[in-house]
Amino acid sequence: MRGENPTIGRVLEFVEHDSWSTVSEPSHFADRLILGVRAQGHPLCLGLDPHLDRIPPLFRRGDMTPRNPETATAVEAFLLAVLERYAGQVAIAKPQSAFFEQLGWRGMRVLERVVARAHELRMLVLLDAKRGDIGSTARAYAAAYLDAAAPTPVDAITVNPYLGRDTLAPFFERADLGQRGVFVLVKTSNPGSSDVQDRDAGGRPLFERIAESLVDRAGAMAGGKTGWSSLGVVAAATHPEPSARIRELLPEALLLVPGYGAQGASARDAVRGFVPGPDGRLEGGIVASSRALLFPEAGMTADAAAWERAIDAARDRAQAELGEAIAGS
Repeated sequence: MRGENPTIGRVLEFVEHDSWSTVSEPSHFADRLILGVRAQGHPLCLGLDPHLDRIPPLFRRGDMTPRNPETATAVEAFLLAVLERYAGQVAIAKPQSAFFEQLGWRGMRVLERVVARAHELRMLVLLDAKRGDIGSTARAYAAAYLDAAAPTPVDAITVNPYLGRDTLAPFFERADLGQRGVFVLVKTSNPGSSDVQDRDAGGRPLFERIAESLVDRAGAMAGGKTGWSSLGVVAAATHPEPSARIRELLPEALLLVPGYGAQGASARDAVRGFVPGPDGRLEGGIVASSRALLFPEAGMTADAAAWERAIDAARDRAQAELGEAIAGS
């Protein structure tokens, strides 16, 4: 296979030789992200959610159960091959920690390697971990991923604010030290988000109160080159009106927008909370997609060339849709 297909061959060499680098020297996260998005001409964020039952036949090994050691090897090969197809094509990738944790220690090793390879390919990495806890536990979570000396240092992380502001403080402190980013859950894409996030809180929905509580922190984390803040918030494309309201409340904050693609939201819905940038295009966040990018129907094959064509077509379609949306065309 290595001789027949350059992408798969490079991936196998990485897996076999265990060759990885660490995150580059830090600089302001939001500046790096926005400048990268402007250069790309689209805000697509590559979601890395390796559903085991959807891994294409080209990469599957054994029974693909979480305890089988071959499963982690298959997931690693698959994600590294995807990263190769996105090299130079996106500013940021977003691995979802749960899909790696389910594989035990082997999965955490895969996460470490995937993050390192993304950095080698000049992508920023946002870890979708939705952490949130109290005291020393929150500090340990923050140190695990936002410290430069961490085993898996990422550029940003998602956190859950619903235990209170004190649970977010360790993440903000670590982010300030290393010029990393923090994305706070405000309005999520799941159907049940309204159960809590839309609850009345003094005449207004709770998600608005959460957004308001972040105003000062967003200003404190603003970048010198672009003016955008390394404090970001999750604002789902499946709820475009709340996204617009969140933007009003947090004009400097980056938006992490889930819900585009497999969850049904359009590209225009996804950029509802974006604003015109210096070149006239809409900016102010990133639009995440995973299943539509990782598992196109035409890619469910054992043929390497056909798989690459399917991955490239899904990538190109998302880039074109989002590029048109931010151009207002």
